[in-house]
Amino acid sequence: MKIGIPRERKENEFRVALTPEAVRVVVNDGHDVFIEKNAGTGSGITDDLYIDAGATVVQTEAELFKKSKLIVKVKEPQKEEYDLITSSHILFCYLHLAAEKKLTDTLIKSGVKAIAFETVQLEDGTLPLLAPMSRIAGRLSIQIGIHLLEKYSGGKGILMSGVPGVKPARVLIVGGGTVGFNAASIACGLGATVSVIDKDPKRLSYFFDYFRNRVYTLPSYPEIIENECMNTDLVVGSVLIAGKSAPRVITKRMMGRMEPGTVFVDVAIDQGGCSETSKPTTHKSPTYMVNDVIHYCVTNIPSLVSRTASFYLSNEIMPYLLRIANGELDDTAISRGINVDSGKLNIKF
Repeated sequence: MKIGIPRERKENEFRVALTPEAVRVVVNDGHDVFIEKNAGTGSGITDDLYIDAGATVVQTEAELFKKSKLIVKVKEPQKEEYDLITSSHILFCYLHLAAEKKLTDTLIKSGVKAIAFETVQLEDGTLPLLAPMSRIAGRLSIQIGIHLLEKYSGGKGILMSGVPGVKPARVLIVGGGTVGFNAASIACGLGATVSVIDKDPKRLSYFFDYFRNRVYTLPSYPEIIENECMNTDLVVGSVLIAGKSAPRVITKRMMGRMEPGTVFVDVAIDQGGCSETSKPTTHKSPTYMVNDVIHYCVTNIPSLVSRTASFYLSNEIMPYLLRIANGELDDTAISRGINVDSGKLNIKF
C-alpha cells in the first residue's frame, strides 16, 4: 500500500506520526512510504533520516495526498486540508469528532474511511492508541500547573512541593483514567496534596491501593466536586467517555466559587472540555481567565514535548498501521476505530 505522512497543519503542532525507525519496518513489509518535506523537523527528525529509512520525500501536501492511499497523521485534518480528502483515502489519526462538527460533515461528504486513534479499542475496553498521549498529557498537566501557579503567571504564588513549615499545593484531579493516573503520579512525586474524583468505585479502589493513602479518593457527586474545587490550587480535568463529548461536570457556579489564582488545566478539551467555562486554546495563546481562575485548554498538549511524543506515538500505532496497510480492517480493535466509512458515521456522540 502507498502510505503518506503529511506535515501537521494544526497551529503549533510539532509531532510527526511515524519515525524513521518505524518507516523502515513498514517499507521492509513491502509498502511505499511518502513523507512531506520537513514533516519531522518539529521533532528533530530530518528528511535525510526518512530517505535513509526508505521513504520518498515529496514537496507538497497536495502531492502527498495524490500519491497515497493511507494517510497517517497525528491531529485531525485542518480546514485547508479538507479538499485533499477523497473517497480513495483511508485516514488514520486522532479525530475527536465529538468536538468537530464541520470536520465530521466533511469526512462524511468525502466518502473517506476514517479511523480514529482514540477509538481503536481492545476487547477489555482499553484504548491502546489514546493511552500514549494521555500519559504524556497527564504528566504535563502538573508541569503546566506548576508554571501557572507562579505569581508571574497570575497564579497564587505557590510552590507545588511546599517547604518546611509551609503546606504544599493542593491538586484536584477530576477523572481517574490514564490522564488522571499520570497526573496523580507526578503530583504525588512532587509532594503535593492530591485528591482524585471518579464515578467508578473500582477505579477509586485502584488509586487507593496503588498510592497507599497518598491520594484522597472521592466519588463523583456535584456537591463533592464543588466543595473540592473551592479548596484546591490546581484542578486537572481528565474526564473521558470514549468517542463522545466529555460531560461538563464542573459548572460555572463551581468555577465562580474557586479562590482567585486557582489553575484549571482541562485535558478533556479535545472532546469538548469538562467545564462549562472551557473553550479551546492554542500553545501560542494558551490561557484565559474566568472569575480570576486561570484556564489552560490547549487541544494538543503533548506537542509541548514533540520529540518524546512522536517516538512514543509511532511505537504504539505501528502494529495497527501494518494491519491496516495489509488489509486487515476487520481486526476487532481497528473496526471499532472506524468513525466514518463511505459516507456513513459509525459512532454516536
